[in-house]
Amino acid sequence: MSRVLVVDDDKAGARTLQLHLRAQGYDAQVAHDAESGLAAACELLPELVILDIRMPGRSGLDLLPELRALQPAPHVIMITAFHDMDTTIEAMQHGAEDYIHKPVDIDELDAAIERILCIDRARDLVPAEEAAGGRLQMVGRSRAMKEVFKTIGLVARSTTTVLITGESGTGKELVAHAIHNAGQQAAGPFVAVNCAAVVESLLESDMFGHERGAFTGAVGRQPGKFELAAGGTIFLDEVGEMSRAMQAKLLRVLQSKEFTPLGAKTARSTDARIIAATNVELAERVAAGAFREDLYFRLRVINVHLPPLRERPEDLEDLVQALLARINNDLRSGITHIDQAVFDSFADHAWPGNVRELENVLLKAAALSAGNTLTLDLLPAELRGKHAERRGLTRPGAGLDSLSEIERRHVARVLSATDWHRGEACEILGVSRPRLRRMMREYGLKPPQGIDEEPNGEA
Repeated sequence: MSRVLVVDDDKAGARTLQLHLRAQGYDAQVAHDAESGLAAACELLPELVILDIRMPGRSGLDLLPELRALQPAPHVIMITAFHDMDTTIEAMQHGAEDYIHKPVDIDELDAAIERILCIDRARDLVPAEEAAGGRLQMVGRSRAMKEVFKTIGLVARSTTTVLITGESGTGKELVAHAIHNAGQQAAGPFVAVNCAAVVESLLESDMFGHERGAFTGAVGRQPGKFELAAGGTIFLDEVGEMSRAMQAKLLRVLQSKEFTPLGAKTARSTDARIIAATNVELAERVAAGAFREDLYFRLRVINVHLPPLRERPEDLEDLVQALLARINNDLRSGITHIDQAVFDSFADHAWPGNVRELENVLLKAAALSAGNTLTLDLLPAELRGKHAERRGLTRPGAGLDSLSEIERRHVARVLSATDWHRGEACEILGVSRPRLRRMMREYGLKPPQGIDEEPNGEA
């Protein structure tokens, strides 16, 4: 019978889990703080510990390394009521094997226990190293993003090549930064290369560097990104846009950890970790002959996939809060409240540009806001939609019309008040007669039937 220890200061919750685990055939015991949890673990030597993070006194994260140092080391599942990416990654870095949010989904817990207790214990004998510092700017409470956070914590333990996939704007570079900051090479540089933005003829020099005289204009030695990333991480964004020739050179780096600068006679080695990203389906490009199959498998040792924003609407509120906090800091704006209608409109939007589109919408809204509340009228028309109609925000004069529409209505009112007398209208509007004629043509304004086009002969 497998022994399981539940460490949770919520006594009712811990008792519920204990009863459930016993019904499943486990020898389940409970403890309610870090000290009694460690003592129970030393005495019982459980195969699995279900460990709460937030407890009075020492936290579950404080206890985790001590549990993992026991011989034999128990498997650990962390549980918490808080949605915090940094904590998730830290827990996975310290050796936790899963991370489940409260209220605990029993089916999810059962599946995790079954998977973990069937894993060969030999791979758990060496505790994972603690992640280096660096605040990570990612949020999300959806199941998909929780899995991303877990994967970041796991892959950061090694220097294995990682391929990040996902639509444009989903935050692939943020994931690359998170892996770098949580990994063994966090103290080294993070160097990014946009493979689609650099002209093909310059990409090889940009990545591998060149020697003096390697080509016309090469007046001195220039180190490439692989050399600059020594001891750190090189991030190859939009790697799917590389030419076949550059793919072959990148494959050599992955195979031998060596590269040759343009004009150099000897190869140089690199210890930089390689993280690549793409918003295209590389498997389809391989099938079409546009991408090397051997390079594809070299890059895709571990794949982290970022789902589009439309598939994780439960993350919207967290994203809005996090993005607005950064925007407030950058713009010195003071948005402290968000109208519920804004969230309603966000929930109805498909977000084809993903998180980047959301950030741009919030940036523009904050720049236009004169107060501390982000309201529906600050959003683009395509987001206001039916919510604006429902709240009566599309009536003339409600502040949502464009400047040209406001000008058109004003010119029409002045012309009507002056019985379409061009001279009087020009005086009221403060414009010249040619300008008035242009405005009338632009806005399609014509006098009503019975009034001359050019009264009193005025133009």
